[in-house]
Amino acid sequence: MNARISEAQLTMPVDPSRDHMRGPEDANLTIVEYGDFECPHCRQARLTFIKLQRAVRFRFVYRHFPLATIHPHARQAAEAAESAGAQGRFWEMHDLLFENQQALDEADLASYASELGLDGDRLVTDLSERRYAERVHADFSSGIRSGVNGTPTIFFNGNRYDGAHDFDSLLEAIEA
Repeated sequence: MNARISEAQLTMPVDPSRDHMRGPEDANLTIVEYGDFECPHCRQARLTFIKLQRAVRFRFVYRHFPLATIHPHARQAAEAAESAGAQGRFWEMHDLLFENQQALDEADLASYASELGLDGDRLVTDLSERRYAERVHADFSSGIRSGVNGTPTIFFNGNRYDGAHDFDSLLEAIEA
């Protein structure tokens, strides 16, 4: 059995006024992922969650956990996602960043903003002024307090899941 629920708890409850969410608010299951846009395992988890959404009704929350020491563009990518979010396009940028994980420098991020119809100059200014650094840091800090030490780290209804991240293992954990 790959489904393992830890005793670790999510310390910062899901908050619709601050968290980025997909899926129905009234779902019985809320999945929170602490992720890093440069992490290949997070990219794979994203694909698994897309498949999982076809099988299970859940609300999905993404929180930033950039591992800057091994992923030098992760923090800036997280801040770009927040800038896009301020322009109403967080999830579109989220998806584009994962699809283009190997191209996350400032010029790439500005290009993605334009591709999404966002104000690219605003995004560049937001990045240079580090406008969303505190927001990204708040996610990271909440992850540390919740026992996150790598990405992706997943919580089911506030309980950390410590199993494999493939479709069958996640589905088994959800059904358990």
